[in-house]
Amino acid sequence: MEAHSCPKEYICVLRLHGEASDPEVEWALSQFLGEIYQTPPVRSNVARRPRIRTVYELELLERDGRDLLLRMVVSGGTYIRKICHDLGLLLGTGAHMYELRRTRIAGKTEREAVRIQDVQRAEWLKRDAGREEELKKIVSPIEDFLSFLPRIEVLDTAVDAICHGAPLAMPGVARIEEGIAAGSRIGIFTLKGEIIAVGLALKSTDDALREGGIIARTDRVYLPRGTYPPIGRKEDLK
Repeated sequence: MEAHSCPKEYICVLRLHGEASDPEVEWALSQFLGEIYQTPPVRSNVARRPRIRTVYELELLERDGRDLLLRMVVSGGTYIRKICHDLGLLLGTGAHMYELRRTRIAGKTEREAVRIQDVQRAEWLKRDAGREEELKKIVSPIEDFLSFLPRIEVLDTAVDAICHGAPLAMPGVARIEEGIAAGSRIGIFTLKGEIIAVGLALKSTDDALREGGIIARTDRVYLPRGTYPPIGRKEDLK
């Protein structure tokens, strides 16, 4: 899954261009919680059209005059500098983002980050000295990164079809997590816990169990084709 699809946590410094009281700031922050419309900034790499993004958490940590230290958790694709700009418009003071630090993406925090020099050294040890220990300490399985996704596990017989981009049908499901909502991102896993693909739930858990049929669309496949043997009809195998 692309990084822009994952929830992210940021710490940023917003600098006001004018005076605003603490109650005014707190009120303005509350107006940005939940779903918001956001048009990307002029300096961006995407089309400038309004899109819906979600602000899960937004709080004021500290204040020093016109400098506000904010913590926010947002959906992927949210422009923090645009939130800062729009907060300034709402307050009537104007504002811009002065500093920004990403502290969490999905379930991974900055405390788990490593220096690029350590990665280079670990790669050198594996390549030139045949030692993999350091690299294994640094590189986490992709399944760890995607652990935040609602989970569907499938039978071995269904794996290869999904690797070829087929949608997920209920007969191929071994286990489905409770509480999945239609339209939500889901992870499709093997019974061994390997990630096969990330997809979009077409039915809720309850509807999938009750109605069956096609329950999820495959969006991005991670497991190589042929990892599990394809299962065909007897006449196809002759």
